[in-house]
Amino acid sequence: MGKFNRLLVAVDGSQASKNALRQAFKLARDEKKWIIVVAINPPYRGDLALVGVSNIDELLKGQGEKTLAEAREIAESEGVTIRTRLEEGEPFEKIIEVAQEENCDLIVMGRRGITRLERALMGSVTAKVIGHFRGKVLVVPRDSSLGWKNILVATDSSKSGEAAVDEAVNYATSYDGTLKIISVVDVTEEFQAHAPGLVEKLVNKAKKNLEDVKRNVQSRGVTGETFVREGEPFKVIVDLAKQLHVDTIVLGSHGRTGLKRIFMGSVTARVIGHTPCPVMIVKA
Repeated sequence: MGKFNRLLVAVDGSQASKNALRQAFKLARDEKKWIIVVAINPPYRGDLALVGVSNIDELLKGQGEKTLAEAREIAESEGVTIRTRLEEGEPFEKIIEVAQEENCDLIVMGRRGITRLERALMGSVTAKVIGHFRGKVLVVPRDSSLGWKNILVATDSSKSGEAAVDEAVNYATSYDGTLKIISVVDVTEEFQAHAPGLVEKLVNKAKKNLEDVKRNVQSRGVTGETFVREGEPFKVIVDLAKQLHVDTIVLGSHGRTGLKRIFMGSVTARVIGHTPCPVMIVKA
């Protein structure tokens, strides 16, 4: 089974978060884990749209309570028991705080992905949660469905890549799934033109690394197919996921600080922002 004790779902009333909640129910039911649902009322900062409202705190609280009431209705309709919490504060900080208090090591969040900016940054709350939370984060696009039969895992020789493979193997074992394992050689056309010999060496090294990974995966009873591709990593990963119709992508994330931690690096952010399927982020 997946390596987590209980999971937290952050909801905001959007269709994306409602779908994330439904997909989390699948996971919690299969894994027989606790599920906590949290809604966050952000602090009021003088939004002009609320000028003239006599009791802003009550208004915000009412919106949060409505969101949680909708979550309870969805849970009841699907026969799932949940526990809800309504919090107030900076959303990403509160989500992480509740996850820690409740001993949750997996956070599930929805992804709207409506505008180009949202696709690029996934929304600042999601990006910051991934950047600062020490556990795993599952990001679920609005119209996607979570599955573990056909899993794509991106890896390299780093610890975060190894962590991603290990997590993917756990789910493939639990759900009788197969792995598609990709390593991307990040080279530009200009680089290829000026150093074709080096590109070939990098490709051969990636192939060797993936063969080692494949042997390890197969030794644990999981079928694995390997792919080495050249190009812009996020685009290669997203394109292969679409081509192979994968259910879920698993990516590793390095521990980072400052802005790099917040935005997680362009590869992770862009894969999450552009892929049509759920993405699990695993910390090394």
